[in-house]
Amino acid sequence: MREVIALVTVDGEYVGSLGPFTVESRWWSQVEDVTAHLDRVLGVPTSVLRLVEGVGEGTHGGTATYQVEAHGTPDLAALVTEPVHTFPDTPLRLPWAKPGGTAALLAWAEEHVTRTGEVRQKKTWNLSCVFRIDTAAGRVWVKELPPFFAAELIALRLVSALDPTLVPEVIATAPLRVLMADAPGEPCWEPTPEQIRSVVPRLVAVQAALAHEEHPDLPEVPMWSSEVEGSRERADALLATGLPPTLLHGDFHPGNWQSDGVTTQVIDWADSHLGHPALDAARLWTYLAPEQRPLLAEVWTAAWLEHVPDSDPATALDLAVPLVHVFNAIRYREFLANIEESEQVYHFGDPEYEIRKAQAALT
Repeated sequence: MREVIALVTVDGEYVGSLGPFTVESRWWSQVEDVTAHLDRVLGVPTSVLRLVEGVGEGTHGGTATYQVEAHGTPDLAALVTEPVHTFPDTPLRLPWAKPGGTAALLAWAEEHVTRTGEVRQKKTWNLSCVFRIDTAAGRVWVKELPPFFAAELIALRLVSALDPTLVPEVIATAPLRVLMADAPGEPCWEPTPEQIRSVVPRLVAVQAALAHEEHPDLPEVPMWSSEVEGSRERADALLATGLPPTLLHGDFHPGNWQSDGVTTQVIDWADSHLGHPALDAARLWTYLAPEQRPLLAEVWTAAWLEHVPDSDPATALDLAVPLVHVFNAIRYREFLANIEESEQVYHFGDPEYEIRKAQAALT
């Protein structure tokens, strides 16, 4: 649970605050229950634009204060009008965090689908803004991304062309926006052996096919850092294992696998980049229970040997595990350099933590 304070605006003008009130979800970026409460109390649809202040356990619990936009005239009797809050713009504020931003995202989505039921804001923070929309054709999701996550649109296009069952169907795209069909089921935080045997070889098959193509639009992220002693030598050894550079998911943990027991798809390709495929396997390795790791090693190694027989994927996986933390540290620093100050709390301390993890793994 967490407490919420909503600073409500209409057309960019502050009209009052509501709260603190309590919602079930502890995570500051998850806002569905926040807007559901505000919609009921204020009598108009609302959306969360951005985090103004978070006080708690890093990214959850405690009290989250948001700038909220009311889409219509709210019940002013429910609001406290003093003190008055202002929200000066900043260069790093993302489009959906500005007045009118979420409405513009939904208007774009409704150019491509016909809404027949609920529209709920699922998540908003410095890495994405996500809405769920009920349509005549079923549930769809619309997502807007920051510029440093532009590769997600490229990744979805590349993967769906090779294995459309591995990712949700893409309905429409625009710069930094994507509208997708629902990926049915639940996150696979504790994946079954069958899910590991299904998902991992499918990803490897896609990566092996893409390794033979040029991908100039995909970013590259270093695998080593001068802050981590031994990481450069480790990265050089990894490159010598014979596996080709290719498209990486970049955040290939089982929470980004979605399964209904029949179909398992991989979502959230925002961290995609060009790199060594062992980093995706190593990312998954760090999330699996120790007793599941031998199965991952077996399945992933066999899959790559099928596509690149003269490679050494077993050694590659072993070498890659510490380097995942180097990648994470570099990525977190990129986030912090490109998001507005009030939202940086989501990532405070993360680069330093990952550097320590990398160094410990190499010691």
